[in-house]
Amino acid sequence: MTVHFIGAGPGAPDLITVRGLALVRSSLVVLYAGSLVPEEVIAEAPDDARVLDTAAMTLDEIEAEFVAADAAGKDVARVHSGDPSLYGAIAEQMRRLDRLGIGYTVTPGVSAFAAAAAALGIELTVPGIAQTVTLTRTAVRATGMPPGEELAAQARSGGTLAIHLSTANLANVVRALRPELGEDCPVAVVYRASQPDQKIVTGTLATIRERVKAAGLARSALILVGKALEAGEFRESRLYDPAHHHASRPRRR
Repeated sequence: MTVHFIGAGPGAPDLITVRGLALVRSSLVVLYAGSLVPEEVIAEAPDDARVLDTAAMTLDEIEAEFVAADAAGKDVARVHSGDPSLYGAIAEQMRRLDRLGIGYTVTPGVSAFAAAAAALGIELTVPGIAQTVTLTRTAVRATGMPPGEELAAQARSGGTLAIHLSTANLANVVRALRPELGEDCPVAVVYRASQPDQKIVTGTLATIRERVKAAGLARSALILVGKALEAGEFRESRLYDPAHHHASRPRRR
């Protein structure tokens, strides 16, 4: 018996990996993260599978399902949205599985920040503009941020910020970033990236709050901040430069 932590992707049902879908189809217990996981993915579970929405469950209740499945010899598909390694709360579940002696695997998924970049049609790492992407969040009702990980500190690298779980905290996001990045720094808020009701609001640190408010976006959105969002003129990378030689394109004699 194995518990399979599976990243279902950002919302579009066809963005789950082939491996992840195969595990859902073969597991007789499916625990999934509420409305964040597409219904079409959960519908792929076997007809006789035990399928539970964990949105209203406690960690103890989830653990009890793992224990029952282990006793019955049934694999568990533990389906999370996006990629489970990011804000998926899988570490605490795996710690309990370690204590119980129950084996598990992790299947990665497409994260919301990647889906948001795709929706915007941009590259987050533009040569000469930004070569660092910082994945972070802010604290509202969730667990507080560790010392040194405050948003202003993350912004000082000058790279692209992908801020999760923070649309409701947008005022504080703007307040923290303005002194570091300036009012004209580009911002995009992508609601339900990759899904049919996807919405995109763009602006700057000076305008984004009013635009998001006008669009009625309150949750399930990712905030991208940085100069890479509106990179116009920039130098081309060395990757395809004819003067750049490497193992796959050796110097011609």
